[in-house]
Amino acid sequence: MAAPSARYDVLGIGNAIVDVLARAEEDFLLAQGMRKGTMALIDAARAEAIYDAMGPAVEMSGGSAANTIVGLASLGRRSAFVGKVKADGLGRAFAHDIRAAGVSFTTAPAADGPSTGRCYVLVTPDGERTMNTYLGAAQDLHPNDIDAETIAASAVIYLEGYLWDPKHAKDAFLKAAKIAHDAGRKVALTLSDAFCVDRWRDEFLQLMRSQTVDLIFANEAELHALYQTSDFDAAVAGLRADIAVAVVTRSEKGCLVVGPEGTEAVPAFPVERVVDTTGAGDLFAAGFLAGLARGADDRTCGRLGALAAAEVIQHLGARPETSLKDLARENGLAD
Repeated sequence: MAAPSARYDVLGIGNAIVDVLARAEEDFLLAQGMRKGTMALIDAARAEAIYDAMGPAVEMSGGSAANTIVGLASLGRRSAFVGKVKADGLGRAFAHDIRAAGVSFTTAPAADGPSTGRCYVLVTPDGERTMNTYLGAAQDLHPNDIDAETIAASAVIYLEGYLWDPKHAKDAFLKAAKIAHDAGRKVALTLSDAFCVDRWRDEFLQLMRSQTVDLIFANEAELHALYQTSDFDAAVAGLRADIAVAVVTRSEKGCLVVGPEGTEAVPAFPVERVVDTTGAGDLFAAGFLAGLARGADDRTCGRLGALAAAEVIQHLGARPETSLKDLARENGLAD
C-alpha cells in the first residue's frame, strides 16, 4: 500500500497524554465511583483528587494513537505523530519519549492554557485497566497544527476516536483526511471506546459511509455500541455495508478482518500471563498497520497485530518493552 514516494508509512493524530499508572483493588474503584474497564474524561480538580488518592504511580508517555505510532516504529516502520502538549515538564517528557522511540514529532507546544494532558490508569489484579483522562492541552489541537506536506507524504493517516470530542480537533481530523485522500493516501480511524461511540455514533457512521475514512478499528464493545445491537453477526454485516475494511479485535478470541475479499478470522497469540491490558488495542493497530503499509494480506496483518498486542499485555504500560521487529522475525512475520 505504501507508495514509493511516501516519507512515512503511518502518521497518527491523537491525544498527547502522559499515563500515570498504579495498581489498585476493585474496592478502590468502587470507592472512587469508577466503572471498571472504561475511560472517563475528568477536569483538573478531579485529576488532582484521583492522584492524591491513588497508590504509588509510574509515569510514562501514552495516548492511544501515540502508543500505536510508537509500536509502528518498534516494528521498523517510518512513523510520525501529531498531538498537542504544553511547554511544561510533562510536555517535554512526552516529546522526548516519542522522539527517542524513533517517531517524528514536530507539533509546536502550547505556550499557555491548560497543562499537558494525563491519564490516570488504575490496573486491577486481573490486568484490566480503568482510565481517567484529563485532556488538558491535548484538546487544543487545531487545524493549523496539520502540516499539509507531511500528511500528503504519509501512506496512511491514523485518527484517534478519543480526539473527536473537541471541535477544533475534529476540524483538524477532517482537514487531514481531505489532504490525505487528495494525495491518494488512506485514512484509518480507531473508535477508541464504547462511550466515545455512544457520544459520536452518528458522526462516526457518517465518516464511514461518506468514505472520509477507509478503515476502522473496533473492539467488540465498540462494534455493538456502533450498531446498537448485541448480535455480533448483524453488527459485522453493518460494517460490511458501511466501510471498505474493518478490523474487530476480540481479546483472547483474536480478531476479524472484514474486507472486500471476505472475512478473515485470525487467532490471538498465546501469552504466559496478562499483567496490564493497557494499550492492547493500540498495539494491535500498530501491528496491523505495519503489515498494511507493506502490502501484506489480511491474515499476516492480523497476526502482526496479535503479536504486538500479546507483547504489551505481559508488562505494565502501553508501549513495547522489547523490539517488535525482532519478535516479528522470530515468529516468521518479518518482511
